[in-house]
Amino acid sequence: MKYQVALQESEEGFSVWVPGLPGCVSEGETEEEALANIAEAVREYLDVAAENAAGMVIREIEVAV
Repeated sequence: MKYQVALQESEEGFSVWVPGLPGCVSEGETEEEALANIAEAVREYLDVAAENAAGMVIREIEVAV
């Protein structure tokens, strides 16, 4: 899967978040480290979302942009 991420540089390094996954954020000293960290955060976010949805009926929808 591909996700768009927002990256912001500061004096401490890089902050990164996924606009499509509220609360999914990370950081790193370098852009490369921040992107690797957010990839792991996305995997963990999706694992938790799947656990929270266990036993629920899941459907897919298509949204035209």
